[in-house]
Amino acid sequence: MASPATEIDAAGRNVRVTNPDRVIYPATETTAEVTKLMVVEYYVAVAPGIMRALDQRPTTLERWPKGVHEGITLSTRSGEHGDAFFQKRVPRGAPPYVETASIKFPSGRFADEVCPTEAAVVAWAAQMGTLTFHPWPVRRDDVDHPDELRIDLDPQPGTGFADAVRVAGAARDLLEELGLRGFPKTSGNRGVHVYVRIEPRWTFTDVRHAAIAFGRELERRTPGVTTSWWKEERGERVFVDYNQNSRDRTIASAYSLRPVAGAPVSTPVAWDELPEVDPKAFNLHTVPARFADVGDPHASIDDEHFSIEPLLEMYARDEERGLGDMPYPPDYPKMPGEPPRVQPSRKNAANWEGS
Repeated sequence: MASPATEIDAAGRNVRVTNPDRVIYPATETTAEVTKLMVVEYYVAVAPGIMRALDQRPTTLERWPKGVHEGITLSTRSGEHGDAFFQKRVPRGAPPYVETASIKFPSGRFADEVCPTEAAVVAWAAQMGTLTFHPWPVRRDDVDHPDELRIDLDPQPGTGFADAVRVAGAARDLLEELGLRGFPKTSGNRGVHVYVRIEPRWTFTDVRHAAIAFGRELERRTPGVTTSWWKEERGERVFVDYNQNSRDRTIASAYSLRPVAGAPVSTPVAWDELPEVDPKAFNLHTVPARFADVGDPHASIDDEHFSIEPLLEMYARDEERGLGDMPYPPDYPKMPGEPPRVQPSRKNAANWEGS
């Protein structure tokens, strides 16, 4: 029998939570079980932090309404159906306070996505089974010009979080040389994300080129780094995923839960504490107390917006050296200036003819 619904106060607005006792994360050897009500309460507890990440941003909802249990799978872009899924359009029946933003996909199609403007929207989304929030790097008043450069450091097989932390230190040095300020966070798994607020006057293509230039320079000066899109070429290195800056590509927001056993959280950290961090220690049970104690390490992220001109100049110099654009994700249409989308092991004259 389902437990009766309850209400929770989300910054002054009551949000109804149905089936509050439903288990979303089963207990592990080191963490207690997590119920649906606990997920909603978690997001209310860190509301100022997650709203700093989501406010006025079109946001894709990663929904796990049945919880994170063995056998539950996530629907994929290739059409594989699962019990969990990405919600890119505002759900029917959303309450009036849930506002939207119109965004354009690479295909040319449009959608009205949830655009959080208050903590109750996050709580409502959590009540709807959302575990992870995936905001676009734009605000809804200008959805074509990102205000955020995202550096995604993704450890490949044979590497781990410690490798991502080492590379993040080199990324910090490079950012400072370029006059940019980065804000790191754990990915909630093995990686590290670094965000840079930028002036919203460049296109998605420009920002992606800036990310490519940054990744290439980091690769040149730092051992164990790769920008290769093709997995067969990456080896045991940390991949700088430049395509996370492409239109309709998003990263789990700061303070988002991840659909992994133990309810881990993608957690903002200070640069000085990053080398000592155990990402597994940041979860639904621990992050609210950390937030109440030390505050939000990203509290000043909106204080200054930077120019990416130094990175675009680096990209132009790379083009002069014969290093042009790089492959887009496979579901994208053919993009201007993109090299042939062919795995190196399958490359032959026929693949490249006419390119």
